Amino acid sequence: MMSMKISWLFHSLLVFSLSLALIGFVHGGNVTYDGRSLIINGEHKLLFSGSIHYTRSTPDMWPHLIAKAKMGGIDVIQTYVFWNLHEPQQGHFDFSGGRDLVLFIKEIQKQGLYACLRVGPFIEGEWSYGGLPFWLRDVPGIVFRTDNEPFKFHMQRFAKKIVDMMKSERLYASQGGPIILSQIENEYKLVEAAFRERGPAYIRWAAKMAVGLETGVPWVMCKQDDAPDPVINTCNGMRCGETFAGPNSPNKPALWTENWTSFFQTYGEKPYLRSAKDIAFHAALFIAKKRGSYINYYMYHGGTNFGRTGSEYVTTSYYDNAPLDEYGLLSQPKWGHLKELHAAIKLCSEPLLSGTQSTVSLGQQQEAYVFKMDSEECAAFLVNNGKRSVNALFNNFTYDLPPNSISILPDCKTTVFNTAKVSTQYDKRSVISSQNFKQWSEYKEVIPKFQDTSLRANTLLEQMSTTKAASDYLWYTFRFQNENSNAQSVLNVGSRSHILHAFVNGEFVGSAHGSHNSRSRAFSLENNITLGKGTNYISLLSVMVGLPDWGAYLEHRVAGLRRVRVQGRDFTNFPWGYQVGLLGEKLQIYTNLGSSKIQWSGVGRSTQQRLTWYKTVFDAPAGNEPLALNLGSMGKGEVWINGQSIGRYWVSYHTSDGNPSQTWYNVPRSFLKPKDNLLVLLEEENGNPFGISLDTISRTKVCGFVSDSNLPPANSWMRDNSSGIIYQKKPHGRPALRLQCPPNSTISKILFASFGTPLGDCENHAIGSCHSSNSRTIIEKACLRKSKCSIIVSNHTFGGDPCPGKPKALLVDAQCA
Repeated sequence: MMSMKISWLFHSLLVFSLSLALIGFVHGGNVTYDGRSLIINGEHKLLFSGSIHYTRSTPDMWPHLIAKAKMGGIDVIQTYVFWNLHEPQQGHFDFSGGRDLVLFIKEIQKQGLYACLRVGPFIEGEWSYGGLPFWLRDVPGIVFRTDNEPFKFHMQRFAKKIVDMMKSERLYASQGGPIILSQIENEYKLVEAAFRERGPAYIRWAAKMAVGLETGVPWVMCKQDDAPDPVINTCNGMRCGETFAGPNSPNKPALWTENWTSFFQTYGEKPYLRSAKDIAFHAALFIAKKRGSYINYYMYHGGTNFGRTGSEYVTTSYYDNAPLDEYGLLSQPKWGHLKELHAAIKLCSEPLLSGTQSTVSLGQQQEAYVFKMDSEECAAFLVNNGKRSVNALFNNFTYDLPPNSISILPDCKTTVFNTAKVSTQYDKRSVISSQNFKQWSEYKEVIPKFQDTSLRANTLLEQMSTTKAASDYLWYTFRFQNENSNAQSVLNVGSRSHILHAFVNGEFVGSAHGSHNSRSRAFSLENNITLGKGTNYISLLSVMVGLPDWGAYLEHRVAGLRRVRVQGRDFTNFPWGYQVGLLGEKLQIYTNLGSSKIQWSGVGRSTQQRLTWYKTVFDAPAGNEPLALNLGSMGKGEVWINGQSIGRYWVSYHTSDGNPSQTWYNVPRSFLKPKDNLLVLLEEENGNPFGISLDTISRTKVCGFVSDSNLPPANSWMRDNSSGIIYQKKPHGRPALRLQCPPNSTISKILFASFGTPLGDCENHAIGSCHSSNSRTIIEKACLRKSKCSIIVSNHTFGGDPCPGKPKALLVDAQCA
């Protein structure tokens, strides 16, 4: 898997929330573990964690993101450390601005949460080169991530740099800080076999090195079954309750470091949508079946791959379907349903952490995981793995278990939560055009010819080694003689990069691109071309859309052109001229200074051409809603605002259903000035800048769908610490449908309302065979012109039973304004 992000759910409570956070300032302490859980200051802990990457948001967003996570029942914020961002050149470190790791950890501490620091330094994470700095590739004799002295030297040097920085600020729990866990390496088991005997040797060294840094808190290795003691092996994936083999020692706890809330998206692919029900089911199963005591949601807020930080083919938007979306807005029902889950499981803390686990069969596909203490205090998780609802008998009581669900009984009697019953409202993101851009200037990128280049070779050079990751672009140029004028020929090019644009004698002749799904990652361009008499110039622009981030021997991965033929003649081993990057990049025309040094031209509405820079100036829109550029009229390129890149765009690469993978691109308000903001785009294709708009983002459509069998909110229950009895704070609580608008808005219209047997869901709905005729009237009276409303789902609310003997539900779809 993100300054435009101000919470809509609790904007009015923000000051209060931050005040509470200050009161709850975290003071760490001794952190150890046993086979049950992490132990902090002598107390076993059941912890929920959320991944929020400081580099994928902006510093002004950090307090709000962390506060929303805390409100969602999160105890720990987990983040990677991004080596290539902090040491872009060897020995030159940068921890300023959005790279200020210390400030981020201190904000976590300020709000009363713990932190898990994933030092890596290899992280993968859909981040360019897996977080490794590209200069590392040029270290003599180096082999990444194995028992190799040059790599181990630099890895240890960086890991020590980060640990020493945290120690100097007293940020480890052993010093009173918030960091309770650290991670070394990342999913190494996936590549370990490729290094043969040097793989296990490297893992032993990495564990020993990390422990030797003496952080005073445990270290983990994710997806590493052979993690050496005392390092804890952890699980990553969507179904660790089913797939995790468990800790490799009975003295280690079961920890889940990545519970994927959706999945990263690549250009050309549709987003993977994981439901709140599925996430909750597998989280509860991990707790119940594997005796898990730590679950981290990857991502809790995905954010934005600003600049060129995303790995190959990965979209600029990262994990937008996380509980907090790219803009930092609550994504419902995911955020709220997980909050309910956390509250329900925390009610079971004592039996889970101190009780004895047993399993009871409830049917062919049903079972109960029971945790019982000597004091008779008890908690149970009733699991239905089947595709149909069943009535299960447990402890002489009958429980209705929906398909693929888990019911949580904190006292082995009372169901306070079921993973399949979602009572939280659904919402939908709204986009409103704030301003269009009517005046544009353009600068046409120069197409270099062979004689314009200074870098020469008699063969095709590998792209990444040539550019040193300084640019996505590498020009390959050559020239040759032709005896006939207007001769028809065929240009055939094989590439291991991502995109290729071909020019013959300065004229565009064709483009091609690869795909993330291609096993070989290779593609070809074959186009008819016309050659002139005499010298002909071929200019081929090879484009990378991110560096690779995974796999063994990453330092040996190749990119760039592999074969060039013209009318069957092979020019692979031939005099070539090269230019790294584009002229506009070299001149930095996306900055105010660079822009002022070149001659810009006016733009005609029908004269767009390839490889053109576009510039305009705009004022920041009023308000504090998140902002995004609608680039639906563009093709492929990159965008800068006031000299800061908001990322690559590739709107022209459509998914299988004919839609762009990403149309809106996050514009952090912290990037803007009140007036005269410089917007510059590099357009590789022939997009139309007059179709671009700056839009405001909000979530103004809210919907609820609650049945009369749904449960009261989990946080309405409490456990009596002395007796272990579960009771409701407000007796006789009933299922209720609750709607809440964003800040400064109220419910302006009821789009649909039906109490009875409504058909469909919050996306598509209709009145069913049973419907209370006064549904809309009652909902409008309860909700219109209010910022929030709550309706008890009962016959009494609607003045009678519209269909006796039938289960009923309430579905309400509303608009906020």
